[in-house]
Amino acid sequence: MAGLTAGGPGTGEGPVMERLAVRTVPLPDPGDLFAVLPRGPLITGAAPLAAWVRHGAGLVGWGEAAQVTLTAGTDRFAAAEKWLREVFDGTRVRDEVAVPGSGPIAFGSFTFDDCSDGSVLTVPRLVLGRDGQGRAWLTTVSRPGDDHATADETALTRVPPADPGPVQWREGALPAGEWAAAVAVAVARIARGDLRKVVLARDIYATAEHPIDVRTILGRLADRYPDCYTFACGGLVGATPELLIRRDGDEVRSLVLAGTMPRGATAGEDARLAAALLSSAKEVEEHDYAAASVRRVLAPLCETLDGSSPGPELLRLPNVFHLGTRVVGRLAAERSALALAAALHPTAAVGGDPTDVAVELIRELEGMDRARYAGPVGWMDPAGNGEWGIALRCAQLDPADGRRARLVAGCGIVAGSDPAAEVAETLAKFRPMRTALDQAL
Repeated sequence: MAGLTAGGPGTGEGPVMERLAVRTVPLPDPGDLFAVLPRGPLITGAAPLAAWVRHGAGLVGWGEAAQVTLTAGTDRFAAAEKWLREVFDGTRVRDEVAVPGSGPIAFGSFTFDDCSDGSVLTVPRLVLGRDGQGRAWLTTVSRPGDDHATADETALTRVPPADPGPVQWREGALPAGEWAAAVAVAVARIARGDLRKVVLARDIYATAEHPIDVRTILGRLADRYPDCYTFACGGLVGATPELLIRRDGDEVRSLVLAGTMPRGATAGEDARLAAALLSSAKEVEEHDYAAASVRRVLAPLCETLDGSSPGPELLRLPNVFHLGTRVVGRLAAERSALALAAALHPTAAVGGDPTDVAVELIRELEGMDRARYAGPVGWMDPAGNGEWGIALRCAQLDPADGRRARLVAGCGIVAGSDPAAEVAETLAKFRPMRTALDQAL
C-alpha cells in the first residue's frame, strides 16, 4: 500500500493542503535554460533542480513549494494523482501567458518496481519555461506566510556551471562477468518457455573530484543529445530517447524504442550497422514485444489509435541506433498524462513479456534495486496534460555526497541474445552519462 512522506512544507497527509499562490509572467527569451539561475534566497544552498528540455525548449524549476515522496505499493501512482489534485485544487493562479507549461507545474519521477520506495513529485518554487520560438515565461509559487519575492530575487543570472573534474569509476552490484552469467540464465529461462523477453540492467558508480553541478551534466547531455528529453527530478538526471506518453487534450503520443546497435566509426560502417539492425530477427523480435505492449494498453483507452506500421523505423542517436515505433491516438474518456503513464508502466521495452514473469526474474537476477531507473519521469499540469518519458541514460546523484553518482543501463534479452554482446550494449548505453560526467573519456 503506497503512502505519502512529507518532503517539504505543505506536503503532509492532512485533510487541508496549504494554499499556493501561482503567478506566470512573460520574459525575454533567456536562451540556454541550463545556463541561468535565479538570484536570492529562493535558490540558496543546494536547492533542488527539476528539468524537462528537448531541442532547447521545455521547463526548468528550482526549489520546492510542495513535495511528496511515495512509499512502495502498486497504488503509488493513484496516491500521487490524489496528492497532485489536492495541490492543484488549492492554488490561486494568475497566468499571463497561458501556454502549455505555464501556471502550476509538477515534476515527477517514479520507481521502476512496485516494491521500491522513493517515487517523488515536486512543485518547484520557480519554473522557467521556453517554447523554442522566442516565447519564454517565469512562474513563481509561494505558500502562505512566504515573503513576496522581489524582482531582484527572481531575476535570472548567468553563473558558469562547474566542472566536476576527474572521475573514478567502479563496478556496481554485478561486475560485467557476473552480469553476463545472469544474462545466460535469462536466455535459458526463455528457451525453457518461462517468458519471451526480459530486460536486465546493471549499475556502475562514479566519484568525481569536485561536487557535481547538475547544470553541467544537463547542459552537456542537451548539447550532445538534442533529440532526447533531458531531465532532472529528485537528484535523478539524464537524457532519455523514449517518450512513454504525451497528452495534449484528447491527443496522446508515444515513441516506443527497443532494439539497439552501436554507431559505426565511419560512414560505411554506420550504414552497415543500421542495415544490420533493421534486418536482425533478434532485434526486431525484441522491438515487437515492446510496441505490442504499448498498443495493447492504449487501444481500449482510445477512440482511434494509429501506429500499426508494418515495421519499426530507425532512430539515430550520436552513440547508438534504436528501432522505434510512433503511436498516436485520441482518448475515448478523460485520463491524465500520469494515469496513462501508470497504465503503460512497465512496457516490454524496460520490463519484458509477460510483464509479471519478467519483473520477478529481474528481481531474482539483477542483484540490485533499480530505484527510479526505467520508471516514468516527466511533468504534468492541472488539466492533466503533460509528458512522461522512461528514465534511461541517467544517473542518481548521491544526496549525502555531492561528488558521487550511480549509473544504470539495461538491455532486452530474448532467445537469440548473446551475453557478451549484451555487456557491450550496456557500455554503449552508459556512454552518454559517463561522458557527461567525465569529458576526458
